[in-house]
Amino acid sequence: MAQVDDGVGRPTGRPPMKPNGDGNVPFSKLVFDGKRMRKAIQRRTVDYNQSLARWMQERVWIRDRRDIRFLRPDPNFIVELLPPAAYLDNPMNAVTTKFVHTSTNKVRFPVNVVRWTPEGRRLITGSSSGEFTLWNGLTFNFETILQAHDSAVRAMNWSHNDNWMVTGDHSGVVKYWQSNMSNLKMFQGHREAIRDLTFAPSDTRFATCSDDSLIKIWDFNTGTEERALTGHGWDVKCVDWHPYKALLASGSKDNLIKLWDPKSAKNITTLHGHKNTVLALEWNQNGNWIVSAGRDQLIRIYDVRTMKELQIIRGHKREICSAKWHPHHERLLATGGSDGSLMFWLTGQEGPVGEQETAHESNIWSLDWHPVGHILVSGSNDHTTRFWTRPRPGEETVEKFDSSNQEESKEEEEQRSSAEPPPFRPHNAPSRMEPPPFRPANAPPRTSSMNEPPPFRPPPPPPHAMPPLPQQTPPPFRNSMNSNEPPPFRPPRDMHGPRDGPNSGFRPPMPPPPFQRGVGPKNNSGGPPPPFRGPMSMQQMPPQQMQQQHQQQQQMPPFRRHPMDRGGGGPMPPPGQQQHQQQHHQQQGGYQPYNNRGRRGGGHFQGGSGPRDYNNPRRGRRN
Repeated sequence: MAQVDDGVGRPTGRPPMKPNGDGNVPFSKLVFDGKRMRKAIQRRTVDYNQSLARWMQERVWIRDRRDIRFLRPDPNFIVELLPPAAYLDNPMNAVTTKFVHTSTNKVRFPVNVVRWTPEGRRLITGSSSGEFTLWNGLTFNFETILQAHDSAVRAMNWSHNDNWMVTGDHSGVVKYWQSNMSNLKMFQGHREAIRDLTFAPSDTRFATCSDDSLIKIWDFNTGTEERALTGHGWDVKCVDWHPYKALLASGSKDNLIKLWDPKSAKNITTLHGHKNTVLALEWNQNGNWIVSAGRDQLIRIYDVRTMKELQIIRGHKREICSAKWHPHHERLLATGGSDGSLMFWLTGQEGPVGEQETAHESNIWSLDWHPVGHILVSGSNDHTTRFWTRPRPGEETVEKFDSSNQEESKEEEEQRSSAEPPPFRPHNAPSRMEPPPFRPANAPPRTSSMNEPPPFRPPPPPPHAMPPLPQQTPPPFRNSMNSNEPPPFRPPRDMHGPRDGPNSGFRPPMPPPPFQRGVGPKNNSGGPPPPFRGPMSMQQMPPQQMQQQHQQQQQMPPFRRHPMDRGGGGPMPPPGQQQHQQQHHQQQGGYQPYNNRGRRGGGHFQGGSGPRDYNNPRRGRRN
């Protein structure tokens, strides 16, 4: 809403009233010349005039960066922000990752090329419909539109004296334009689409490249062709003239970059760096570097003094359609990909210094910096033109662009404008101590432990809880584990079937004693052991129960091994039974007894196969 001032230039905050008659009629109800006056619309603007005027005043006494005032990291100090030319030693100040505005025509067509006017007050876009659209450079709103070509506009460039603009379309037609957008001349330049054009440093000649694999040099005054450079074997996608020398660089669909002498029309050298089509190419302002990008998803920077690659930059996930050097910072580069990503790079660094992964929804065909260097414009195949500027001081950079929230809400703008800056404090001033919070007199004293959250303690596990097993447990053992009972005893089965004779391998089942509960390795070899009951066995047991268990153990018969069981420890068999075993084994192949006291293998066979334990087939074999 528009506001009026109080005569001194200060806004009053109330809507303007009718000057004569009733003073309570709002401005929107006024009628002038038979028409109702429309309500004023607030538009976001990025005005660079104030920062330029401030810099012109301060650069008189600024010798170097030591004299530049320190910019406080607070959005309210944006009025003290100087243009990028004032921070030549800090290229990060010119990384434009903040979204400002989206401009779209009523009749939507892909935007193929975008160019700022030399003074930076307007932006010209060329679309696939052959139309020129002029946008305001401060408020980014629409100004005018004109039908410039009969086919899609593919190339557009201004002369160095800022008086002429030359354009080329998809049918190969070249047109001259004045700064007031009046067409003065046109001619057929190529048989196929013109992809790029560039002016010589003297503005007396310009060069065009086309899909007919030719690069032509034209006399600007007469509009006649002077030379045709032949050498590319396929479509020539980009061309650029050296900033101050007679040297041309071109990139083609044959993956080659060629340097030309425009006077003799000869090829000086060829760079074989790319593995796919070269789509973008531009000289740096220092005249020594040339950047190229293409469908191999790589950005290559060459030094023409040594004819070698200065750096290879990787980071784009799709092919790179456009690349543009910053007008003031020679190390800063902006690139646009076919997936709609916008990235900013610094020479000498591998990763991007700024990134907008979803800047557009489709290919970014063209990029152009504002002459001041504080705004970057991108034209895309998604029919939109978007403006990007520097973040406010102290503002965090948004990593991804959300097209559903293109403009900030009115409440956020009002809160930002009404917020007061923090008070200034010198660097050597002591920090201000905050007073302690109010506490009633009868409240308990607060300790340091009360101000800190209690440490994290995991809850105690439930009693007799079993950890998860890595593999599935058989149902009998699972049930016994859940009920804390010993697993059921299963007699060992004969792996080779029953046999006749004393060495048949059959062993009658013998249940384990009750106090062992089947936890031995031989009785419980088919599954995990039962859960441990804890340390209450002998210490917390009642005396009567302990006496009863002791009597049961004394009344139990002595444990006797089977004659065929020779492994494991335990008491020695009686002498009669031991002699019987020796006679039995001598019949099988000779036996030399020795006392191993529990070791595996009770003896050594000197011949024959010997008896075999079918519960453990490896026992009794000869190695």
